[in-house]
Parts: sequence; structure tokens; C-alpha cells
Amino acid sequence: MSTFQDRERAFENKYAHDQEMVFRAVARRNKKLGLWAAGLLGKTAEDADNYAMEVIRADFEEAGHEDVVRKLLADLGAHADEALIRAKMTEFLTEAKSELSEG
Repeated sequence: MSTFQDRERAFENKYAHDQEMVFRAVARRNKKLGLWAAGLLGKTAEDADNYAMEVIRADFEEAGHEDVVRKLLADLGAHADEALIRAKMTEFLTEAKSELSEG
């Protein structure tokens, strides 16, 4: 195998790893969002876990994160506005990335 092929395979592996880490960070962020929102809604611990899974699943409806924002806006009503939801998304994504990088 040539050096070029080795480098190409290494870049492909790094890209795949990076994409997996992004996916994991976003899923972790969505779980944190779901647990946060469940707290605002006064859900029990078991219901909070179920709700967090609903938020994670909502992210698969379409590309991007607008599906999650729409779900949370609809569910939270007067408990949170779009600006707060987006701020929490940013905060929780930062936390998720940090947790994943720590191992």
C-alpha cells in the first residue's frame, strides 16, 4: 500500500470518527435539553427520562436542529421562549462536547 493510500485512509477514518463524535454530542445535548425541559414541566424522574428520549427522537425528523426547537417551544409554552431554548442548546452542547472529550 502506498503512502498516499495510507494517508487517504487515515483522513477517512478521522472524518468518520469526527462525525460520530458530533452525533454523540448532539444526542447528549438533546438528552440534557429534555431533562431540563422536563424539570420545567414538573415531570417525575421516570417521566423526565422518557421525555428526554422524545426530544432525542425529535431531532431525527429533519436535518438541522429546528425540529428540536419546535418541539420544545410547543411543549414548554409559557415556561421558556425560543431565545432561552437556543441558549440552553448552546450551553448543553458545550457541556456534552466537554464530557465526551474527557472520556
